[in-house]
Amino acid sequence: MTLLSRSVEHSDSSRAGHPHGDSDLAAASRLQPGAACAEVGSRLEGLSQTEAAGRQKKFGLNLVTRERKATILQELWGRARNPLNALLLTLATVSYFLGDVRAAVVIAGMVILAITTAFIQEHRSNEAAAQLRAMVHTTASVRRTPNDPDNPFSEIPMEQLVPGDVVRLSAGDMIPADLRLLDAKDLFINQATLTGEAMPAEKYSHASDAGCDDPFDLPNLCFMGANVVSGYGTGVILRTGPSTFFGQLAHNIAGRRVPTAFDQGINRFTWLMIRFIVVMVPAVFLINGLTKHDWLEALLFAVAVAVGLTPEMLPMIVTVNLAKGALAMSREKVIVKRLNAIQNLGAMDVLCTDKTGTLTQDRIILKRHLDLRGEESERVLQYAFLNSHFQSGLRNLLDNAVLAHVDLHKTLGIGSGYTKLDEIPFDFSRRRLSVVVASEDGKHILICKGAVEEVFAVCTRYTVDQEIGQLDESHFEAAKKATTALNADGFRVVAVAYGEMDPSKTTYSVEDEADLTLLGYIAFLDPPKDSACEAIAALARRGVQVKILTGDNEVITRKICHEVQLDVGEILLGGKVAAMTDVELADIADRTTVFAKLTPAQKERVVRALHAKGHVVGFLGDGINDSQALKVADVGISVDTAVDIAKESADIILLEKNLLVLQKGVVEGRKIFANITKYIKMGASSNFGNMFSVLGASIILPFLPMTAIQVLTNNLLYDFSQTTIPTDNVDEEYLTVPRRWDISNIFKFMVFIGPMSSIFDYATYGMMLFVFDAWKNPSLFQTGWFVESLLTQTLIIHIIRTAKIPFIESRASPALIATTIIICAVGIALPFTWAGSALGFTPLPWLYWPLVAAMLLSYAILTHFVKVWFVRRWGL
Repeated sequence: MTLLSRSVEHSDSSRAGHPHGDSDLAAASRLQPGAACAEVGSRLEGLSQTEAAGRQKKFGLNLVTRERKATILQELWGRARNPLNALLLTLATVSYFLGDVRAAVVIAGMVILAITTAFIQEHRSNEAAAQLRAMVHTTASVRRTPNDPDNPFSEIPMEQLVPGDVVRLSAGDMIPADLRLLDAKDLFINQATLTGEAMPAEKYSHASDAGCDDPFDLPNLCFMGANVVSGYGTGVILRTGPSTFFGQLAHNIAGRRVPTAFDQGINRFTWLMIRFIVVMVPAVFLINGLTKHDWLEALLFAVAVAVGLTPEMLPMIVTVNLAKGALAMSREKVIVKRLNAIQNLGAMDVLCTDKTGTLTQDRIILKRHLDLRGEESERVLQYAFLNSHFQSGLRNLLDNAVLAHVDLHKTLGIGSGYTKLDEIPFDFSRRRLSVVVASEDGKHILICKGAVEEVFAVCTRYTVDQEIGQLDESHFEAAKKATTALNADGFRVVAVAYGEMDPSKTTYSVEDEADLTLLGYIAFLDPPKDSACEAIAALARRGVQVKILTGDNEVITRKICHEVQLDVGEILLGGKVAAMTDVELADIADRTTVFAKLTPAQKERVVRALHAKGHVVGFLGDGINDSQALKVADVGISVDTAVDIAKESADIILLEKNLLVLQKGVVEGRKIFANITKYIKMGASSNFGNMFSVLGASIILPFLPMTAIQVLTNNLLYDFSQTTIPTDNVDEEYLTVPRRWDISNIFKFMVFIGPMSSIFDYATYGMMLFVFDAWKNPSLFQTGWFVESLLTQTLIIHIIRTAKIPFIESRASPALIATTIIICAVGIALPFTWAGSALGFTPLPWLYWPLVAAMLLSYAILTHFVKVWFVRRWGL
């Protein structure tokens, strides 16, 4: 059986949920590269387009579980799967079997209303995000025949890869599938996603006979989910999509993620309400059963009270708010990969970002190419061009700026005058990259380009105008002054050196970067972005501090920061960060604005240090050196032009790298949080007050204060009035500071505001019993309390929603005002209709209306003053 046949079996077994073996992978590891290709039905030059199309039909798209679009049924189930909905449907079932079909229908209607509203909004959000996501592809370099002989690899979306495809890997790439390496050069792979091992593993292409229990330890295999740290190589794909190890892992953990503080807060509130129900409902049942002696009626009333205490609209309010925020962000060309990331944006009080493309225009121009004397040198430019042209790793903006000098391609005779022999890839510890080329005259030349200090460190000589001399401390000092002067003018400086190699040498390594001759340096200009100053100021007004985490040196970083009016203060360098303990770093990171010359691991440490100080941290990055920090940040932000691993690690992807867009996201996150907490505070205080009202009425009255169907109708109408909370306006003052979940604040609000409603419920009891003599007229009492309860609950949201004077200093959204008016009108009219009669209501006397209006006004004034006192003491 060939490996391709076994791959089909693995594909089928993984869909069935069975783990697949790895004997075929071990077999591929033992084969020579050509034989490994043949075993999977491929060739070293890759599949043809026709073969690839046929295999895609057989194996499907190269997607894992979490990337597949949810069906409408899955989306509906996602909205329905909630403990509150389960509780309500259980209560509906109980009501049905107790013979109260109307109650069962009303309860089911509430659930359907909540699920449908949430589904519609989330589906719209998902569709908008999908349209934007289609603009952002994670691609892979694949070799298929026929192809261009000069550039046999082409970029295609990663999901279109099939077993047998030959792909090229370079720094920053995600491993697109499980594959066997065909060739590799200094290839280091980060497999932490799969193995938990933080240190990169070096991979080779030669056949391996080593016995190995763990396939991740096989030296010539790479697995989907890993990423290339440095080096380059090619490989043949063995497994794709759900057949890969990562696909199986994703299938097993799909939907699982660590709950955020926001998730935990919502869950704590939900279970707090459920605990209220567990205590309250049996008490109501027993009191009414013992005092009224109608146990069935008491049970139906207790069930209705349970429904009334359930914040059944909470999942809908949360989902609709988050989906509405994602929809608003999509209009700003922002892709929200994880809905809760929007709320985290609102809570964010520190944004860490690199300066390139954020503070600068991301439009780097090569302006100077200088020898050691500071004079223009064509030879420096030519050697820099050769290095950038022949390197096969991740081309950065500096390389692109060098290669913009296209005339040099012809001048240097690339393709005929020079041929590439080998490469020593870039890594973040050396901070340099070298290529080895052969010239027409047979010389082998190693050309090194990189950070000034790192290139100087491997040079012993210099050359100026064909004159070669020995480097000494005076040359280093002069060069240092020259580069510092360029940095101070905003230039980024890269050094260029070369060395002639022994023509008999066939392979090269880092050890060959020694005893080189310094040619000079090239200087790039990346001007500041016009919008950067405005964006930093806007974020500061919202309580978000911008911190710069860059690998560049402190001189150029200080220059750019000053130009965008960012207060720099003392710059903390990577060398000092490395020497600090986590506690020391946390203390100094809290008061430092700019960090320079950081390694990727140090960026991650800084983010963790800020976490330790209680900050909610966002991180904006687009390079391979940003992926670690993106993963540990509360909200990771990247751009569509970022390397694969950065896009994979991010929660939010910007189609335009602009801090002003992020500022809008911060505001959107805070609006979402405000509107969710409005419902929670309303529900918590209302339920807390209702607890006292229902218990008191059950003890005092010789009849039920409301029938079960009346309680449910009241709750259904109130729920409808709350469906427009996600559209509500939020006071500008609320949006100026970061907002985090605070369950203790909600609990205090519930304790102080909740009893306000009970006071006026008891006032209504007194009015109905002593003014209208309803002791022997249960229907009149129930109607009077129904109307007062509905009006107070519906109107009080306008008091709670703002710290200001409602209707005068702060107005709700038109939609919320409309639903309030509609539900109040329905509540007032209902007793006078046939529907009211069917529900057991009776028309109310005309004296009731001025009295209840006076109570509503008194309730609003008292609640407002208590709220103002509460806000002054504890905040809203």
